[in-house]
Amino acid sequence: MTNGDDKLRLAAEQRARVLIDKQLIAAGWVVQDKKGLNLFAAQGVAVRESIMAAGHGRADYLLYVDKAAVGVIEAKPEGTPLSGVEWQSAMYAEGLPADVRLKALTVEGRLPFVFEASGTETHYTCGYDPDPRARRMFAFPKPTTFARILRDAETSPQAPTWRGKVRAMPELDTTPLRPAQIEAIDGVERSLAEQRFKRSLVQMATGAGKTYTAVTQSYRLLKHGGFNRATRRPCGPGGAATPGTGLPGARRSRASAGSRHSPGTLQRCRLPRAPDSAGSRWTQACSSGFGFRGPGPA
Repeated sequence: MTNGDDKLRLAAEQRARVLIDKQLIAAGWVVQDKKGLNLFAAQGVAVRESIMAAGHGRADYLLYVDKAAVGVIEAKPEGTPLSGVEWQSAMYAEGLPADVRLKALTVEGRLPFVFEASGTETHYTCGYDPDPRARRMFAFPKPTTFARILRDAETSPQAPTWRGKVRAMPELDTTPLRPAQIEAIDGVERSLAEQRFKRSLVQMATGAGKTYTAVTQSYRLLKHGGFNRATRRPCGPGGAATPGTGLPGARRSRASAGSRHSPGTLQRCRLPRAPDSAGSRWTQACSSGFGFRGPGPA
């Protein structure tokens, strides 16, 4: 690689860091240089260019929540395949210098929140998930989100994130349910627990009890599954919003349990959050069925 190529690559990385800085600030993080480190500045502090232990290089960003190191970000130029640089962020997550490790929160010796980002794309691995793997994100989580996961990890170490909670759902009370409703709820929860698909769609005949099924499933996910928000959007014929009413339109209605990345037009009803990091979760009810989605960007 020539000196000219090196300069172009450095410029591209700098542009990516400018975008990442803005995204972190928008999510509530305070971004600092190592020389100006002040962990009392905010609940979440992102420190640029942090030197790691010998042989582990320099992390582009080291993330602190409540003054403890909890994560790292590996920044790359736009267009870089982020899945190909996971080894770098993993190296930083494991290579904490001695003074940082003293107050760090780790999972099996590694920081739990690991990112690869280019400013236009972000991958995230949560070490508290049952099967940690990189997932695409729309934006960086807030420091408060990580703080809640860390608290849940103390009180419920076996299932601190929603991906763990949906694997340990309580037994379904089938007394008031029809066979089709039982099959639908069991199928959705099994799909979410297996994490093989982003979405689950249930089709039921008219009059089969879709609304009761959707409400029962939503309640279980909000109460026991780590979901945190229920939302409903009234729609008119053809899916257009019905102006001036709080009632569903003729065709379909939509309910959502998700993060701040859910569409802004949705009417939100917030519940005490027991979240994971990540993205939106929604439920859609219509004349022929309804669906559930786990992490939107994952």
